[in-house]
Amino acid sequence: MSNNTGQTLIALLTGAAIGAGIAILYAPDKGINTRRKIKKESKRLQRDLESKIDHVKEAVGSKASKVKQTVSDRLEEVVSDASYKADDVLEALEEKLKALKAQNAKLQKK
Repeated sequence: MSNNTGQTLIALLTGAAIGAGIAILYAPDKGINTRRKIKKESKRLQRDLESKIDHVKEAVGSKASKVKQTVSDRLEEVVSDASYKADDVLEALEEKLKALKAQNAKLQKK
């Protein structure tokens, strides 16, 4: 979930809570009933928010796990490619060393 979407979600929930609070305060009811309604509504909003936060945490954790696996796989590929290239370089150097030894042996005989 992008940062902008998260901010939008928070703004929406905040607006809903404020709107519900104002609506209850203007309702023609006893103070104790109004406070109960506010408490009930705030608990409901809290549960909704906690549920959404849990969902976001789950989504982020899942995405992070996928990214971690992708990075791990890519790193393994890079290391494997580097290993093959290192083997090729070593073979080329061994052949060059062999040629230089042969040339040195010829020069030593002269």
